Amino acid sequence: MRCPTIRRAVFVIVLVCLFTVVLRAADPSPEPILISEFIFEKAPFSECHASTIVETPEGLVCAWFGGTREGHEDVGIWLSRNENGQWTLPIEIANGSQSPSKRYPCWNPVLFLPKAGPLLLFYKVGPSPSQWWGMLMRSSDFGKTWQEAQRLPDGLLGPIKNKPIQLNDGILLCGSSTEHDGWRVHFEVSQDKGRSWEKYLPADDGKSLGVIQPTLLSYSDGRIQALLRSRTGKIVETWTKDNGKTWSPMNQTALPNPNAGFDAVTLKDHRQLLVYNHTIRGGQRPRAREMLNVAVNEGGETWQAALILENTPEKEFSYPAVIQTRDGVIHVTYTWDRIKIKHVVIDPFKLQKCQIRNGKWPF
Repeated sequence: MRCPTIRRAVFVIVLVCLFTVVLRAADPSPEPILISEFIFEKAPFSECHASTIVETPEGLVCAWFGGTREGHEDVGIWLSRNENGQWTLPIEIANGSQSPSKRYPCWNPVLFLPKAGPLLLFYKVGPSPSQWWGMLMRSSDFGKTWQEAQRLPDGLLGPIKNKPIQLNDGILLCGSSTEHDGWRVHFEVSQDKGRSWEKYLPADDGKSLGVIQPTLLSYSDGRIQALLRSRTGKIVETWTKDNGKTWSPMNQTALPNPNAGFDAVTLKDHRQLLVYNHTIRGGQRPRAREMLNVAVNEGGETWQAALILENTPEKEFSYPAVIQTRDGVIHVTYTWDRIKIKHVVIDPFKLQKCQIRNGKWPF
């Protein structure tokens, strides 16, 4: 009598297992993604772009620029804090008002928390990227309130899109760039959290490649890699062995770049993680900013495909910001079709990895 009962029990268990496998296969959410949400559902602006995210002792803080459209005079810097797992309503914390009758748009906020604080917010103000100037605000309560904004010295812009890195001696190394004389990259260094600055120029004439918006990665042998947005159709790289004082000649990587911003982070296990559009501007779909991707570098110079965050024709998914928090997970924010900012949490140990061959995304 027991054998049929056991056989039925085994059959039920097998059936349940098969059903679970089918459900998982039908689940459109990739396994590494732990959370996928919007920072806000409704906002008092029609468009938004260029988010930045930082971890503080009191939770995550996210900022972006928002207004009628990019470049419109009403575009300001907006901010939301994550409290008890929920994002607060967006508030405008900075704008480009110069007088009661003159206001310029704001651009590209960058949040960064140095080891000993305070929380820093860099952003740009001006009629266009070729004419903007750098601004800096500080918060001693992790984004709840902000001191009055200060203009950076002429010729200095702060980190232009992506977060700086803090070196072992506490110095901030910021990737920056200008667009008034071609696209040119430089690096800015501060030993006192933005009160004084030095400027380093890389080995680039601003014309042969034309690059902007560095993102910085640290390697265990002491080298720092800068990955650069370009108009060449490829991500460009340059390296330093002396903490940014001198840089190697710039070279194109094998990764495509549809003239779109990206960001990367050095993980605690020394891997490198990159969030970018693995596309070109024209040709077959996906193209331009329709697909947003995650790639991983295991410590060498070869990137492996790991995850597709978005892939929808005629939509824009762009300008990601990425950090790793103390608990080890990855947080990515990015522009979602210019109307929302999306926040995705990723388990870096569950990423599927596959070789990128001939520049083609394998999934």
